[in-house]
Amino acid sequence: MTQNVLVINSGSSSLKYQVVDAETGTATAVGLIERIGQALGRLTHTADGTVRTTEVPVPNQRAAMRAMIEAFATHGPALADAHLVAVGHRVVQGGARFGGSMTITDEVEEIIDGLSDLAPLHNPANLEGIRVARETFPELTHVAVFDTAFHLTMPAEAHTYAINREIAEQYRIRRYGAHGTSHQYVAREAARYLGIEPDRANLIILHLGNGASATAVRGGISVDTSMGLTPLEGLVMGTRTGDIDPAVVFHLTRTAGLSIDEIDDVMNRRSGMFGLTGMVDMRDVDDAVDAGEEAAILGMAVYCYRLKKYVGSYTAVLGRVDAVVFTAGIGENSETVRAGALAGLEHLGIEVDATLNATRSREARTISTPDSRVAVLVVPTNEELEIAQQAVAVVGGA
Repeated sequence: MTQNVLVINSGSSSLKYQVVDAETGTATAVGLIERIGQALGRLTHTADGTVRTTEVPVPNQRAAMRAMIEAFATHGPALADAHLVAVGHRVVQGGARFGGSMTITDEVEEIIDGLSDLAPLHNPANLEGIRVARETFPELTHVAVFDTAFHLTMPAEAHTYAINREIAEQYRIRRYGAHGTSHQYVAREAARYLGIEPDRANLIILHLGNGASATAVRGGISVDTSMGLTPLEGLVMGTRTGDIDPAVVFHLTRTAGLSIDEIDDVMNRRSGMFGLTGMVDMRDVDDAVDAGEEAAILGMAVYCYRLKKYVGSYTAVLGRVDAVVFTAGIGENSETVRAGALAGLEHLGIEVDATLNATRSREARTISTPDSRVAVLVVPTNEELEIAQQAVAVVGGA
């Protein structure tokens, strides 16, 4: 019997969807609707190995949901025949309220809405998708899977900022992290690959995409992560600064006359690799490095240096490390980043095999040398499958 789940990731300008069997991991349909809010959007629907791209009017999330349903009806598989057991929704910010996935009720919707000030770019869009989907599929159980839930296991010394305690409590200021769904999936898969029980595996996981985060996992539990109150903190990202002196905000206000909104725009959308090199796609940066462009060479060095610092600090946190694990688009595909991030860490027992690192594959694999005390792995992430599996677990426990 199938355990098909319709997984929905509703963003401010896009809607990603997938029908996936939580037991086998097989996706029977995958789709992406882009440019929501514009006069004309683009829908890409893949089913039975065929990719179809069409332009559709998607002025809002409701229109995008209708376009998704029409794509299933026209190109298959028919949702009525998909034997769906649940709809799983990605929600970025669950605050300190949700340490696991939850059946979505009106009350849960209200809490997600109340957490929007902690993720103003994400939670409102996630919530709009939830509301439309609940209206569209009222007969199904809808489950919220929170990016922050995996990180609520962090000890107080890891999630607490050294800011005035009363202000922190009043405004819910602490480290929440993100990418938890990916980190949780990869932690389990890496342990399985190594032949270690998840509750015995100590891992440093590097989720490297346009957004990037590092997580220290002890025995399957997140004990520290690089993203903080928001996804701005931590590693260098596609357009985000990552770690930066907070006084830069004061400096830009006083000396450049920039407003808070303008500084927010600079740090979240005009910095990171884009700010350093003028490029967001790491493949373009790689090409520019090969061409000897100084800005790209420096940008890559900054990117890898930040990664190296987190690997070192999380090695200190964990004490024993079974593996450093690369995942997500850059982590899975950039041999340059992987080599640069771990170069010179032989004293920590980390040695990368250049030949294995250069080998391309979509499968989980080892790229460390036989003499490396710490395994170095590449493990593809699958957030949609993780959401589907958590949704089924919630439905089964209802």
